[in-house]
Amino acid sequence: MRIVIPGGTGQIGAILYRALTAAGHDVVVLTRRPERGHEIGWDGETLGPWAEAIDGSDAVINLAGRSVSCRYTPANLQAMMDSRVRSTQVVGTAIADAAKPPRVWLQMSTATIYSHRFDAPNDEASGVIGGTEPGVPAYWAYSVKIAKNWERAQEQADTPSTRKVALRSAMVMSPDRAGVFDYLLWLARLGLGGPVAGGAQYVSWIHDQDFVRAVEFLIDRDDIAGPVNLAAPDPVSNRSLMRTLRKAWGVPVGLPATKWMAELGALALRSDTELLLKSRRVVPGRLLEAGFTFHHPRWQEAAEDLVHRVRSSR
Repeated sequence: MRIVIPGGTGQIGAILYRALTAAGHDVVVLTRRPERGHEIGWDGETLGPWAEAIDGSDAVINLAGRSVSCRYTPANLQAMMDSRVRSTQVVGTAIADAAKPPRVWLQMSTATIYSHRFDAPNDEASGVIGGTEPGVPAYWAYSVKIAKNWERAQEQADTPSTRKVALRSAMVMSPDRAGVFDYLLWLARLGLGGPVAGGAQYVSWIHDQDFVRAVEFLIDRDDIAGPVNLAAPDPVSNRSLMRTLRKAWGVPVGLPATKWMAELGALALRSDTELLLKSRRVVPGRLLEAGFTFHHPRWQEAAEDLVHRVRSSR
């Protein structure tokens, strides 16, 4: 297949590019700063020659959007909104204008769209969309608004010949440097990998190999459209996540962090505590119903595999 990945130079794009090219697919990446032969320049906002890559392609996987690993200032939140919505809109226009449009458009979304909750898991059918939870920081609702507008931009695109899927992805765990797993492992190795703010909040995650397999599964399944949760069926508490990771690496102790300590750490790392404190209890209802089988469904086995891959590569 010929697959186009707008915004494919980040961690998720690199994971998909490696796997899809290894499987024999012709993969083109759209990026603001093209440097390699498979990359084409675009600005993420306006039509240009890059749209020719979409015309005649088999699938589009749009990953474009400002990184969430930043301080959630009003300016950064607006940049997240604009980069996601505008890039989705212009991808939709390119597909609509194509003489031979792709048969499927996978659009990155986020599991953050669901509410901060502990009582029950969120799947696509029974999950509670967030934004109105009591007792959480007001700006968390803006993250949900971004996710809603992101998905709405895809829904509203006039692409009748192209099936559309919104990928409500949990944290993708891979051994790549500078990814979320790398950061968590760094904390564990320093002895700082204890529970954060009590550690009761849920963490939804997906192993990078299952993420790729789920994307391939959704490309092939012509009967699946709309939102799909990309998360392992085993969301775990922050406390359990870090305890299991410490055990996999062989670190006996992890110092806990209070909420204010997490705030200081996030400030130092120029990130935001929502990524640590929001309880994301998300499960893959539609994938399981469709017969998808996870190779790494449980966190203990996934963590052991990821640690082994890190040690083998460094």
